[in-house]
Amino acid sequence: MMQNVHLAPESDEDDLYSGYNDYNPTYDTEELENDTGFQQAVRTSHGRRPPVTAKIPSTAVTRPIATGYGSKTSLMSSMGRLMTGALQDGISRPMTAVRAAGFTKAALRGSAFDPLGQSRGPAPPLETKNENSPEEKIRQLEKKINELVEESCIANSCGDLKLALEKAKDAGRKERVLVRQREQVTTPENINLDLTYSVLFNLASQYSANEMYAEALNTYQVIVKNKMFSNSGRLKVNMGNIYLKQRNYSKAIKFYRMALDQIPSVHKEMRIKIMQNIGVTFIKTGQYSDAINSFEHIMSMAPNLKAGFNLILSYFAIGDQEKMKKAFQKLIAVPLEIDDDDKYISPSDDPHTNLVIEAIKNDHLRQMERERKAMAEKYIMTAAKLIAPVIETSFAVGYDWCVEVVKASQYVELANDLEINKAITYLRQKDFNQAVDTLKMFEKKDSRVKSAAATNLSFLYYLENEFAQASSYADLAVNSDRYNPSALTNKGNTVFANGDFEKAAEFYKEALRNDSSCTEALYNIGLTYKKLNRLDEALECFLKLHAILRNSAQVLYQIANIHELMEDPNQAIEWLMQLISVVPTDSKALSKLGELYDSEGDKSQAFQYYYESYRYFPSNVEVIEWLGAYYIDTQFCEKAIQYFERASLIQPTQVKWQLMVASCFRRSGNYQKALDTYKNIHRKFPENVDCLRFLVRLCTDIGLKEVQEYATKLKRLEKMKEIREQRIKSGRDGSGSSRGKREGSAGSDSGQNSSASSKGERLSAKLRALPGTNEPYESSSNKKIGKCWYSPPNASYVDPLGPQIERPKTAAKKRTDEDDFADEELGDDLLPE
Repeated sequence: MMQNVHLAPESDEDDLYSGYNDYNPTYDTEELENDTGFQQAVRTSHGRRPPVTAKIPSTAVTRPIATGYGSKTSLMSSMGRLMTGALQDGISRPMTAVRAAGFTKAALRGSAFDPLGQSRGPAPPLETKNENSPEEKIRQLEKKINELVEESCIANSCGDLKLALEKAKDAGRKERVLVRQREQVTTPENINLDLTYSVLFNLASQYSANEMYAEALNTYQVIVKNKMFSNSGRLKVNMGNIYLKQRNYSKAIKFYRMALDQIPSVHKEMRIKIMQNIGVTFIKTGQYSDAINSFEHIMSMAPNLKAGFNLILSYFAIGDQEKMKKAFQKLIAVPLEIDDDDKYISPSDDPHTNLVIEAIKNDHLRQMERERKAMAEKYIMTAAKLIAPVIETSFAVGYDWCVEVVKASQYVELANDLEINKAITYLRQKDFNQAVDTLKMFEKKDSRVKSAAATNLSFLYYLENEFAQASSYADLAVNSDRYNPSALTNKGNTVFANGDFEKAAEFYKEALRNDSSCTEALYNIGLTYKKLNRLDEALECFLKLHAILRNSAQVLYQIANIHELMEDPNQAIEWLMQLISVVPTDSKALSKLGELYDSEGDKSQAFQYYYESYRYFPSNVEVIEWLGAYYIDTQFCEKAIQYFERASLIQPTQVKWQLMVASCFRRSGNYQKALDTYKNIHRKFPENVDCLRFLVRLCTDIGLKEVQEYATKLKRLEKMKEIREQRIKSGRDGSGSSRGKREGSAGSDSGQNSSASSKGERLSAKLRALPGTNEPYESSSNKKIGKCWYSPPNASYVDPLGPQIERPKTAAKKRTDEDDFADEELGDDLLPE
């Protein structure tokens, strides 16, 4: 090998191309197989060392080149340390730091370097599972049971309680099969108690959700009595809840207390909730002293809103005024533990900060905070309205005390709401002056409170028909809060009352744009379109309202009335049938149905509904008139007598009803009774010519001596009548020109008075009970049964759109039949409490 080693020449010849053919013999790989020293080095541990990193020449201490000829020479590192595998005094240095790299002492000397074991080939295939083995069957059954429990819980959360119960029952059956299989294969100690507990607990919960309380209690008993289940005692709370639903309050309290004894004191929140359940149960049983003890303990340990409110209720029940005040102060002092609204206001113009604030402004946590604050305000407002009338000598003083307490707390903004509730309480007590004075105090408050107060003031003045004041306060409410639908509705009402229906419709539309659920505005805009004769749009509005208020009698009537105006009696009858299904005792709706059936020619159905209307309200003269005329038309005059007698009692100054009674007696052949009735009428109405005519005729036929007396009175009255007519005729001839003008104006106004005149014509056409002297007693002429006009429902319905207060009628306006038919009430708007 040395023959291939070329040493550098000792002379320093300046040869530009010298050294190019020289090379280090270490890199000679052609003769390595014949180099015995190299082969021996490879077979030793030295040959299996990891390669040393090449270094730049002349940077380390010069070391001799290791070859096969120097095997006895000690190999030293650059630091003078004995190298691994080197021989020193015939003993090789032990291998130490190479085991982690895959070198082992037991490895064969000639084996290749393979730390990852890649030369062994692929791993043998996994052992195939035996699906028929008992262990595998048990595992699969456990998996199926867990899936059924999960599906049962999901179905319950989705509201499908029946499916949830079926899944729970199926899981219970499979769990029992699993227990039997485990007992056959393994020892009883290996039974999965957690799975058994979850299956039974879910089954009991589903029984309770489906109101199968007996089965739920039995299942809970199985869990509670099994000592192998840890912490099963707290399930007695659920059993107490079931007994509470069953109104078995004594057992509910018993189980609550048993659960309370088994829950350690470290679980403070759970113990407080159980104590609250015990207090509520005591309230239901009327044991207010025990309930007070429970709630007082809760308020001293961990005060919360529900416990504070229930404590106030308990003190209210026993009438302890001072304790009510203290409990109200405790309720006010309950911490809400929510962030202030200032947290959601950006302090700077930093876009990153603004983005974060915008993201958390309406997240789930913020929504939860709003709900908690709304609940606290609800409890405080309800408690204040409850105790204010009883804690002081008057409710006004009580409200003032509550307002002062609220102003000194964190709920300062509720003080104004309490003042408005004070005004509403004045309204309920019919003390309108105090209500107005209280509401006027808010004219200088902030916009929200000012708008609410002005809305109520507008409503009050509207009820009193002071439309100018109502309009001014409605304007104030709208200017304070343009998005207040109640204020816009009241403004529309005042404009409607002044007859500007188009402008009123605009206000109602704006109210609906601000709040699409404002039913008052939707109802009123339907009435407005009806006044404008835009019946299709009015019908659309009322149909929308019917979709919101399914059982509103007013809405149903308006739909029926519009169909009648559109000359669709069949649809009108159908909607009126729905109306009487909601208010079956409403006489107006029943008489209207009778009128529609009468117009369709169905007299039997018309009689049925008119009779039902008379049965519920026997003082409607129009219904009485129709029924009497119906019996006369069907030749049952005896039955008609009772209706005309009732009409004479209702209107004793109207002679026509008593004449009809006498005519019915005459038609039925009871002449003596008819004569007595006519004499009685003559005593009450001595100047009635028709009565005297019948008396003369009857006395002549019967042969009474009184005939001459009645004949003389009749002639005198007829003569006086002729003289009166002549005077009227001469007066008309003397003022012919003015008479012509009056006739012209009367012709122009005939359309307005058509309803009043037509009613008299219908009545005369119906009765025909006053024939002339030469006419026979029995009239065989056909009598037409007229129609009764029906006014929309007013006092007979409870208004679902807001409180109805009887409005004072104006004395200057004389109502006509047309007014009775066309009168519609606006849906008044009072700010909800």
